[in-house]
Amino acid sequence: MLEKIQAAASQVGSLVVGKQPQIRLALACMLARGHLLIEDLPGVGKTTLASALSLTLGLQFRRVQFTNDLLPADIVGVSVFERDNNRFVFHQGPVFTQVLLADEINRASPKTQSALLEAMEERQVSVEGVARPLPDPFFVIATQNPQDQIGTFPLPESQLDRFLMCIELGYPDPKSERAILEGQDRRDLLAQLKPAISPQELLQAQAMVRKIHVASPVMDYVQLLLTQSRRLPAFAEGLSPRAGLALIGAAKAWAMLDGRNHVLPDDVQAVITAVAGHRLKGAKGSATSHRARAELVAELLKAVPVR
Repeated sequence: MLEKIQAAASQVGSLVVGKQPQIRLALACMLARGHLLIEDLPGVGKTTLASALSLTLGLQFRRVQFTNDLLPADIVGVSVFERDNNRFVFHQGPVFTQVLLADEINRASPKTQSALLEAMEERQVSVEGVARPLPDPFFVIATQNPQDQIGTFPLPESQLDRFLMCIELGYPDPKSERAILEGQDRRDLLAQLKPAISPQELLQAQAMVRKIHVASPVMDYVQLLLTQSRRLPAFAEGLSPRAGLALIGAAKAWAMLDGRNHVLPDDVQAVITAVAGHRLKGAKGSATSHRARAELVAELLKAVPVR
């Protein structure tokens, strides 16, 4: 199973060149059954990464371009009266898929963004009092432009907290950028992708992740990180218990990608910026850039040494 997952990572890396750490984080996020937020400038490969992950994992994939006139019904669906049958029939929205790419999610209004809250947490949507389950597995991969760009609405904390990880791609290094400039069009390469792993195998891998052992000292380390995030004067708000669960789940997935059946403190440190950065709020206000979030997390790690 590990070989197939590594082959999947290699295939995604052939399209998203020079971004192996981010690809590995994205895979760990999906192995931990989490949703992924990719935040960066337009044109650096956010949508390509989301599309390549979906196709490589053999998952049903639908994309919604978020705009300021998008309505919640455009995402979850709507009941339409059919005169021939004399009844209302529910027409599923694009959320009824295994991977929903919410492209430029912060260009939609908060009301539309909130349409995903139940789907991301409960993996179901309620329409007209009826709860409708979503496929399994179900992931939301959202892309987000920097908040200082025109026409964006900041994601509320409740929405951010539902993303297991938030990552940034950044500009490619010169060698990778040259490969992109001289290579094939990314859309043509995406059309040629074949699944490297099946949805059933992905579910098996997720089950294996849940069985990864977390020893008591590692659990103590995670709990101390949570506690210190609530006590340090550098933070206005600390990490919640749900953030702790997310950190443990992501660390388990990272350990599995290393071929281990147990979690090390190194695994926690490897994923904590992606897991905790968008959840922490500094005393001077929210950290809006990836660098500012990384600095907050570094301060937290410094305050809790590994014993």
